[in-house]
Amino acid sequence: MNTTREQFLQCVREAVVEGNRIGGSPPPPERGTIGYQGAGRDPVTRFREEFAAAGGNTHLVADHAGAVAIILDLVHARSARRVLLGGGEVLNALSISEPLRTAGVEAITEADRDAFFQADLGLTGVDYLIAETGSVILASRPEQPRSLSLLPPIHIAVAERRQILPDLFDLFATLEAKREELPACVSIITGPSKTGDIELRLVTGVHGPGEIHVVLIDPGSGLI
Repeated sequence: MNTTREQFLQCVREAVVEGNRIGGSPPPPERGTIGYQGAGRDPVTRFREEFAAAGGNTHLVADHAGAVAIILDLVHARSARRVLLGGGEVLNALSISEPLRTAGVEAITEADRDAFFQADLGLTGVDYLIAETGSVILASRPEQPRSLSLLPPIHIAVAERRQILPDLFDLFATLEAKREELPACVSIITGPSKTGDIELRLVTGVHGPGEIHVVLIDPGSGLI
C-alpha cells in the first residue's frame, strides 16, 4: 500500500464530507449495483449513439473473426503501414499480429520513442466503455502505455459487450473497489481529440488522434 497516497485520498474524502456538512448538501444516495437509468435499457445502442455524437465510430461485430476483419479493413482504408499494438485479454484473443503482417503491415509491440511518433495507427483494448457518455476507459500498464492511444493519428479500441458500464458513477465505484491496483493513469476518452482554444473554433486532432474507432464484440447482436 502507498501510505502517502492513501493519506492524501483520506484527507480529500474528509474534506468533501465536511464541505457537504457546512453547505447543507445531503450525502449522495447509495447506488449499490444499480446503474443510472439515464443509460437506458440497451447499453450497446446508448454507447453507439453517444460515441457517434462525440465524433467516434463504432463497429459492431458478433465474434473475434469479425473484429479482425473490421480492423484489417480500417488499416487498409487508412493506408496504415505501422501499427502500435497494445495488449490485454480481449485484444490478445484476436491474435491480430499475424494477419497484420500478412497484409504487409508492421505490427509494433515493443516501441521506442521514435516508433510512437512514426506510427500510423494505435490499436488497444479497453478497460471499460461508458454507455451514458460514449467514453472509452483505458488504464495505463506496461504493455499498453497511454501514449499508445494518444500519439498515433488514428486510434482503434477493441472491446466486448461485458465491458460496458452504465455511467461514470459505476466506473468510479468499480475503480474504488480496485483502488489498490490502480495504475498511474486512467484515461477517459470521449471522441477524437478536440480543442476550441483559438477563436472558439472547434478543431479535431490537435492534442491527440483525430479519428477514433471502437470495434465492439457482441455475440448477442444477431450479426452473422
